[in-house]
Amino acid sequence: MAVPRSSPASPWIRRYAPAPDAPVRLACLPHAGGSAAFYSGVARTLSPRVDVLAVQYPGRLERRREPLMESLTELADALVDELLPWADRDLALFGHSLGAMVGFEVARRLEARGRPPVALLVSGRGAPSRHRREFTERPADPILIQQLRRLGGTDPRVFDNEDLVELALPVLRADYELVESYQYRPGPPLSCPVTALNGEDDPKVTPADIEAWREHTTAAFDSVTYPGGHFYLVDRPAEVTGAIADRLARRAGPRRGAPSTAGATRSAGEATE
Repeated sequence: MAVPRSSPASPWIRRYAPAPDAPVRLACLPHAGGSAAFYSGVARTLSPRVDVLAVQYPGRLERRREPLMESLTELADALVDELLPWADRDLALFGHSLGAMVGFEVARRLEARGRPPVALLVSGRGAPSRHRREFTERPADPILIQQLRRLGGTDPRVFDNEDLVELALPVLRADYELVESYQYRPGPPLSCPVTALNGEDDPKVTPADIEAWREHTTAAFDSVTYPGGHFYLVDRPAEVTGAIADRLARRAGPRRGAPSTAGATRSAGEATE
């Protein structure tokens, strides 16, 4: 099969374990402050049955000299153009927190262009129709850092390194502002199945927030709750990766079969929302 126009050299796409013969591709969308490397373990676990496309947002790591996105819709508009060439076979989306919101908006755009995803898997985020601002005004740096500490997912030693904090804060703040400024606009529901995965102690997501995802699809909806908080998936990689593999095996093309579940990884010092 020909390589899509958006090749592995694209600044948006990282393929840590390319699986060119896989029947389904899975675009993985990072949380606020996160990078594509968060999904390197997922890619290696799911390969060769799933070709994982780990998305690298502008403004971080090797893309640090590029301007940060100013709105979530701007990010989704740019990303869908990068993903469409990879939709020459079944394409699914997985996103955690901010990534779940991006995934929803990208799924909408793929539908509008006649290439709907085969599945949308959302993690650590309630339905977009229940989106609410967390801050009434722009939070000061200490408040933002306190929020990150509370959510977990970041090596605590990062907060003790002023240089690392200084480097990370502009990206973290920009990503938080993507979330804070997001405005859900009603529209047609998705035609693909939606699965919501969450930690039972996540302070950001209520059961009603999870259940509201059902309203955003005409296809099947299911939810899975794991012990843990907002970054439950860091502590339960095998279970989460297994759940992803199971849903994709049900919904992808003719060659089916779930891969083994070895686990996902995160980069040291990476994480937040």
